[in-house]
Amino acid sequence: MGLRILYGVNGEGLGHATRSQVVAGALLERHDVRVVTSGGALAYLRERLPDVEEVFGPSFAMENGEIRRWATVRHNLATAPRELPVTVRHWLEVVDAWRPDVVVTDFEPLAGLYARSAHVPLVSVDNIHMIDRCRHDDGIVGDEHADFAIARAVTRAMVPTAGDYVITTFFRPPVLRGRTRLVEPLLRPEVLAAAPERGDHLLVYSGGEPELLAALRDAPLPSRVYGMRDLPEAAEDGGRVTFRPRSEAGFLEDLRTARAVVTGGGFSLLCEAIALRKPVLSVPLHGQFEQTMNGRYLERAGYGRCAGTVDGEALGGFLGDLARFESALDVAPPPGNDAALRTIEDVVCAAAADSRAERRALRRVARRPVA
Repeated sequence: MGLRILYGVNGEGLGHATRSQVVAGALLERHDVRVVTSGGALAYLRERLPDVEEVFGPSFAMENGEIRRWATVRHNLATAPRELPVTVRHWLEVVDAWRPDVVVTDFEPLAGLYARSAHVPLVSVDNIHMIDRCRHDDGIVGDEHADFAIARAVTRAMVPTAGDYVITTFFRPPVLRGRTRLVEPLLRPEVLAAAPERGDHLLVYSGGEPELLAALRDAPLPSRVYGMRDLPEAAEDGGRVTFRPRSEAGFLEDLRTARAVVTGGGFSLLCEAIALRKPVLSVPLHGQFEQTMNGRYLERAGYGRCAGTVDGEALGGFLGDLARFESALDVAPPPGNDAALRTIEDVVCAAAADSRAERRALRRVARRPVA
């Protein structure tokens, strides 16, 4: 077989997992790939890929839809001493018995630390390094300079310096740092296979903010709401707002047939909506600059709007502009994974080849007789 590839996947949310499933699945056709992850990504990837191991992963503390920065730090500092030694010892035993040629990380820190300590080439494949590897103008950063600085510092701290960065993205700002490649978003096979229809409902992914729900009750289109932990027992207002239980198949069907989408600024759902040509009203989580950045670039591309909060006026303005957003989406780049997957495999293989050439050169130097 080809290369031995250790693939680390951040376990927070499923965006990293769905992307990594696509990349690791493609690499498995020619290489030996072993995945390490945590959190919700663990069960998701174990159902879809072989050789998935659990490692400790950081998580984020949330309150009223906002990331609590210091609560997050305290939680992970308290949890790490208890969980980290056991999981890392087991993980190191597995990795030491199987020396990888190259490490790929989707914002998973331990795989990156292993690559640095073992002098194995590291390739970063994610969307979050867009924050640090590209230049963003004042229209994107806005007044969130503090959030931008924190997001950039966290991004740099989470992954030790990689040799190469491949960033999946639906927008193309200037690249700020070298050895950085921008590629099209990687989509789940189910999304690529879906045939979009322009229906008459809104797909809403929300924690159930009262102001948003009030706006949805008065909207001219009915809404199908996902993401609420405590589901109401029945639909509200004669069926204008229908609360859906968690369902991958149901969510994709409602997305495929939606007229438009109301959601946060999460990268994966924005990309799926764009691929299925659905205008988006993006309401980023407070304190989460990456979501704010995604939403503002979405608006700049003409695919929808980015709003701090949603009330009846904001929702009405968005719905009144759907035709313009649909026109922009009609000429968006066609979805597809092939070009991005070729780039990722080329970068991974080149990193391994460079490392092997360097090791051969070092061995030749070591064998030279002393004059």
